[in-house]
Amino acid sequence: MMTAYGKCFDPTGTRFGIPTFPWQFAPDGYATRRQLRERGLRPGGQPVAAQVMRRHRGRKAGVQVAYLYREDLAKPVRPMTSRKWGALALAMLARRTCPKCPVVYGYCLPTSLGMCILCAHPDSSQPANCTAPRRG
Repeated sequence: MMTAYGKCFDPTGTRFGIPTFPWQFAPDGYATRRQLRERGLRPGGQPVAAQVMRRHRGRKAGVQVAYLYREDLAKPVRPMTSRKWGALALAMLARRTCPKCPVVYGYCLPTSLGMCILCAHPDSSQPANCTAPRRG
């Protein structure tokens, strides 16, 4: 292995506590939560089996880590019940409804405003998407 990957390569787990592999070099049989979800699986209460690591300049610790789970111990995803679908529909309706004027929009309202754009900026005479006249 190259020296850049050598710092992240610890298959026995002596340095980091769990087996650690360089980014995109995990052995077969391991998957992240997202990868399990794409296959219709979930970790199912199993502990973290390994991790992949890479250097990351933007992070305080200097590394980015993704935890891996064993695919053979993963369980199938639980199906959504009708009650869960109903609760999800009500939650999405609440995100699209303005609390000031009870108008339901076709998009989720911005959380930074806490209300629709028309209620947040009632004094603006022009719509937000209009172009202002150009200065010569």
